[in-house]
Amino acid sequence: MLGAIIGDIVGSRFEFNNHRSKDFKLFDAGCVVTDDSIMTLAVAKAIMETEKSMEPKSGYRFTDDYYHLLSQLTVKYMQEIGRKYPNCGYGGRFARWMFSDNPLPYNSFGNGAAMRIGPAGLAARTESEATSLSATITSVTHNHPEGVKGAEATVVAIYMARHGCSKEEIRDRISKDYYPLDFSIDEIRPTYQFNEICQETVPQAITAFLESESFEDAIRTAISLGGDSDTIGAISGSIAEAYYGVPEQIGHKALGYLDLELRTVYNQWVEFIGRYGFGIQDG
Repeated sequence: MLGAIIGDIVGSRFEFNNHRSKDFKLFDAGCVVTDDSIMTLAVAKAIMETEKSMEPKSGYRFTDDYYHLLSQLTVKYMQEIGRKYPNCGYGGRFARWMFSDNPLPYNSFGNGAAMRIGPAGLAARTESEATSLSATITSVTHNHPEGVKGAEATVVAIYMARHGCSKEEIRDRISKDYYPLDFSIDEIRPTYQFNEICQETVPQAITAFLESESFEDAIRTAISLGGDSDTIGAISGSIAEAYYGVPEQIGHKALGYLDLELRTVYNQWVEFIGRYGFGIQDG
């Protein structure tokens, strides 16, 4: 999850002022926390509270009751946390959903589905659990098949990276089951345009990770593409975290951008991941 937060913060100042090079200062004036980080933390909170509520029940994990509660709590915490940060870059339809008294999915395939889904890839013990968590969380808003697909591709990449799969294995799996990855970042950078749909951002973010040489290089490669920089950075960063871990200095700097409430959720997540033995790699 920290990888997504870093990618979001680093990319925030470039979203509408693209920087098509890997040569830039990671943290600088204009860097802020946006909806990508806030919703990622809200998803983490929903997963944690679902586990807390269901744990006393025998055989509770990933039953129908579990997924029903997770869906409810995803809505609850995305609204509850999100409403406290109303001016952080939400899309128009999502903002209306967030403040609605009757929040219903709205058939979206925007890349918000993928930017927030990282915690599902870290909390699952099997790939099947990862994809089921992803579908449940995503479908409270982005219930279009392409929205579900974008989130699932991200979660599968995270899960595979966390479990020691090679980049070649990840590339083959994503290419076979989700998106053709028949391009390089250098090839598409000159003509790549701002886009907020999963189909035009998730494969690009995954490719940025696949071409990287380190966690920091993954963030720099993702930002250098241009487009929706904070979201591409968040998606690529979430996968890079699972594969490389997060350098301590970069992680510490990024966490300084979180206020007390958001930092508390993050700290709870680190404790949760450690308690359940998921092997978090954050620095």
